[in-house]
Amino acid sequence: MPLHQRKKDVPKEHQRSRPGDWMPTDHRIHREWLNGVIDRVEKNPKGLHPVIQEFKDLIENNTRLYLLFNGMFEEIPRKQPYINDPSGQHKQVRDYEHMLRVLNHILTTAPHWNDKSQNVGMVGTPIVAVLDWPMGTPSGYAAFLDPEVNKMLKKVLNEWGRYLTTPESAVVLGEDQAGWFSEHGKHDLEITANLGEENASARKEFQDLFICDPSAKYYGYKSWDDFFTRRFRDDARPVGSPDDDDVVVNACESRPYNVAKNVRARDRFWNKGQQYSVRDMLAHDALADLFIGGTVYQAFLSALSYHRWHAPVSGTIKKAYVVEGTYYSEPLFEGDGDPSNGDRSQIDIRQETVSQGYLTATATRALIFIECDNPSIGLMAFLGIGMVEVSTCEITVKEGQKVTKGDQIGMFHFGGSTHCLMFREGVNVEGFPDVNTEHNHPVRAELCRLVKKK
Repeated sequence: MPLHQRKKDVPKEHQRSRPGDWMPTDHRIHREWLNGVIDRVEKNPKGLHPVIQEFKDLIENNTRLYLLFNGMFEEIPRKQPYINDPSGQHKQVRDYEHMLRVLNHILTTAPHWNDKSQNVGMVGTPIVAVLDWPMGTPSGYAAFLDPEVNKMLKKVLNEWGRYLTTPESAVVLGEDQAGWFSEHGKHDLEITANLGEENASARKEFQDLFICDPSAKYYGYKSWDDFFTRRFRDDARPVGSPDDDDVVVNACESRPYNVAKNVRARDRFWNKGQQYSVRDMLAHDALADLFIGGTVYQAFLSALSYHRWHAPVSGTIKKAYVVEGTYYSEPLFEGDGDPSNGDRSQIDIRQETVSQGYLTATATRALIFIECDNPSIGLMAFLGIGMVEVSTCEITVKEGQKVTKGDQIGMFHFGGSTHCLMFREGVNVEGFPDVNTEHNHPVRAELCRLVKKK
């Protein structure tokens, strides 16, 4: 298991469930990181970037949003882990103006690794680290569903994304304690790419798995985004049964989350147990109803993994486009509005783990419909679903293009969140990987197989 996932020495009250490990499983690392960022902001004041100033103007010139952005901070639960710890050393973001100053700092920083002697981990989604529980308050729930707010957040994320493509952003890829190629950072990257292999002698090294130059500075990666969209070497992920059209391969290097059969046209995706809602997932596309009663496979990506998408079948691209959605919306039951708790101030600490289904219908996502060469499979759909900062979905195929199983069809920039494959009713696909596994299922490997009627 990667070092940053281990909870053995973490007191129970500090343990957090983090699907994909975008945030530390030890909440103390999160608090330490945020405390350090706030200290730097306070010691190095600077004017607001134009996009942050525009965000500030939006909040202050709209009474409804002004109310919500004040309310979301007032509603932060006064309890662990978000109340100051007993030592009083960990500062917190307490109002929207403070939030904007912190975001102003983040715009010109890239996520870094934490390799200190006692704390190994990372804050892969720093804006979530700032907004963590405000996202789960009633006011935050309303604000982060608001179309104007999401349009503004897209501008902020686009600006940050531009920074992550610059040479300056690569400074976090060093071998120092804050570098991704530090001793522990490289160790965790290798274990993840080796699908959890603990035996060092049996593991392939980073440079044997990924296209890079270990003799060059930062292994030859020119920016943070260049590192995060790194490519596997050709032999690292072979295509499963390339000549057998009954075999569907894994579209993303990802950890299995769920398999659902007989999915409904519409369902209550915002509730606990979040059922899949086909028309909402597929943004009410004209092809959506073809998938009612069909099968959905969902898996989520790790922060340390490979983030390009590959064709699960050979066929022709029928449609491919990005649906703009939310960026920081999470279901209300994850915050202090959970009606099932006797004490309404309690928070469901499972957080993103239980919101994976919710994201399929609300978050920014890429939709790619593929007409499979195998007529027994026919039309299927791939969804690349963004989450929080990880919402830049780039499609690299076009309508009418022919793809071969295993070909690249797109990628997440700055990582990825979750993805789905959807099959029509009557297409019997079986053999999916165990959803209880602790490790990724390799991209382009066999995922499931068509079972034909006798």
